[in-house]
Amino acid sequence: TALILNEKGLTLDEEGFKAELQKQKDRSRAASEVSTDDWTVITEDSQEEFVGYDSLTEHVNITRYRKVVSKKDGELFQLVFDKTPFYPEGGGQVGDKGYLEDEHGDVVYVLDTKKENNVIIHFAKNLPKHLKETFKAVVDEKQRFRTACNHTATHLLHQALREILGNHVEQKGSAVHSKYLRFDFSHFAKMTPEQLRDVENFVNARIDGKLPLEEQRNVPMEEALAGGAMALFGEKYGDSVRTIRFGQSMELCGGTHVQNTSDIWHFKIRSESAIAAGIRRIEAITNDAVKDFYFDNNRALFEIKDLLNNTKNPVKAVSDLQQENVNLKKQIDGLLKEKSKGLKGSLINELEDLNGVLFLSKKVDLDANGIKDLAFEMGKEHKNLFVLFAANNNGKALLSCYISKELATEKQLDAGKIVRELGKYIQGGGGGQPFFATAGGKNPDGIDQALEAVRDYIT
Repeated sequence: TALILNEKGLTLDEEGFKAELQKQKDRSRAASEVSTDDWTVITEDSQEEFVGYDSLTEHVNITRYRKVVSKKDGELFQLVFDKTPFYPEGGGQVGDKGYLEDEHGDVVYVLDTKKENNVIIHFAKNLPKHLKETFKAVVDEKQRFRTACNHTATHLLHQALREILGNHVEQKGSAVHSKYLRFDFSHFAKMTPEQLRDVENFVNARIDGKLPLEEQRNVPMEEALAGGAMALFGEKYGDSVRTIRFGQSMELCGGTHVQNTSDIWHFKIRSESAIAAGIRRIEAITNDAVKDFYFDNNRALFEIKDLLNNTKNPVKAVSDLQQENVNLKKQIDGLLKEKSKGLKGSLINELEDLNGVLFLSKKVDLDANGIKDLAFEMGKEHKNLFVLFAANNNGKALLSCYISKELATEKQLDAGKIVRELGKYIQGGGGGQPFFATAGGKNPDGIDQALEAVRDYIT
């Protein structure tokens, strides 16, 4: 960062950065602080049971609850039931949402579900009015279905990557949401467009193949592995496990899945990228998200074609426009340089001699690069130069200060500090090196004040 800034004539305010970083750490630490009350127990020695693989609705009783308060989420209540259809966050899959309804028709919404110390905890903004009644617990069916589509697609994606890239591929992490899935895996190179297409085709072939879910619960670990189930490196499993099979894909998994791969409808990769050395990440979508993706892209294509007068080859038309823009930019840059050279002669005649310092503060009609070129060209011809140029570029104020290096050293002047202080007039800020610095702001009406105030630094 410091090198890039230096190339642009700026300097890194390292002390300022460290101070702001510490402030952010303090804010983050404060936001993560949580106040947790003790559990209020309604029913002693109640064994919680998860029934969410088989049902999205269940009659439940609250066995205990407590209040938690954090700056991030405010006040929430954690509820524990005697049995629950809500899947808790785990294995990369998000927790279920839904609601509780009591016998009077009053509803409390379940905002999230997590697991803590092997207990499934449901998060709600409010407590039910009648805590000792029996409630109807209902899982958000649409979110569960979309999440299940993405979880099953994750298994098929894992299989596809091992098939196409090789058995060196191992899952290194995943995130399964209702709107998208994310899959991290070991691989040594960026995937080619052809490989990504092959992976998509592999997964979609299994979707079109209408493969049914084959689920087995409470299978001894050794038996599951001997049967071909894939265990994920780093995951902790008990003596008995649950296996999920779709065709030739078989994994140990506690998440929720579709009953048939055809439920997924379609699989589409949105991106593939590196997240660490030897670790790649794929983000993808399924079902309704794919429909929205194709609809949005199709609409964008029609809009682009309309802007291009309905050309038959929009890709070539856009490419031609880009090249034309490059050529025009080169012409503009050339014209600005010529303009800058022309300005130099007239501006040199406006230089004032203030106690041996050649001084000028003036508003010019140039962009940031043009102003920089102008200042340095003037600096080549004159020593003891101190100039402040200002410009109004598309409603944004720009200040650029140049001080000859010898002058900056002799009089202990710092262009970076000067533009930071002058930045208050244009409601902005900036910085740079002692001999050249820039500031930007949102108030071009303050330019004249800044041009006048800069005289104070040398008089």
